[in-house]
Amino acid sequence: MQTGVHQVNVHPTPSLMTRIWLAPRNPVAETAVGWKWRSRLQRRQTAEFNAEPSLSSAVRSPKMARLEAALFVAENAQSARKLAQIALLADGREALELIEQLNALYDSHRSAFRIERVAAGYRLLTRSELAAWLDRIHQRQARLKLSSPLMETLSIIAYRQPCTRADVEAVRGVQSAEIIKQLMERNLVRITGEDTSLGRPYLYGTTRLFLETFGLTTLTDLPWAERLRRVKSVDEAVEDDATPAESTEAA
Repeated sequence: MQTGVHQVNVHPTPSLMTRIWLAPRNPVAETAVGWKWRSRLQRRQTAEFNAEPSLSSAVRSPKMARLEAALFVAENAQSARKLAQIALLADGREALELIEQLNALYDSHRSAFRIERVAAGYRLLTRSELAAWLDRIHQRQARLKLSSPLMETLSIIAYRQPCTRADVEAVRGVQSAEIIKQLMERNLVRITGEDTSLGRPYLYGTTRLFLETFGLTTLTDLPWAERLRRVKSVDEAVEDDATPAESTEAA
């Protein structure tokens, strides 16, 4: 059809599309093909801008950012409920969901950090494979270093708790009052109650800081925990069986 208007034939080649994008005021960009292409691109960019951040993105939602900040500044492990209160979340369940999303982000970006369950809560920690390198920088090993007597006594209490000082000394073969006192000063050991035996001696057990220091969730995470705790139970059963016989002989 002849309309008196000069007709321009436009072929949507890649080079033309590039020119339209780089120079949108070019008269060719005003053609139908150029307009449709720019409109389609604008809709796609708008959809991407309004979309929720994906796990492959480093962008955090406000809730996720608040939770991450709370974990970063916390000195001790925090429960999911406590984290929800600090980060203004609905409840502990939402906190756990966001923790999973943050860990997915860390894993996808090979981050040095990860949120781990420690003791009765959660902490933002560096990955275990970086521990040796960080020790040289921060000298954490020097601060947490325990002497052989301290470590030996702490191990006995950890595996045999609740136990008395006499129980510890029976295993070590030496006086342990001062060693137990030092462990209590470091907040690794605490008094958990009193024994029912003569004199009602104190019973000792490990603390929450003990779990955090050694990266444990519960005491069952101790190496060979089931086997060594079973040995303790057998020893107690043997002692209980021997007591009536001793009483009869004494009578």
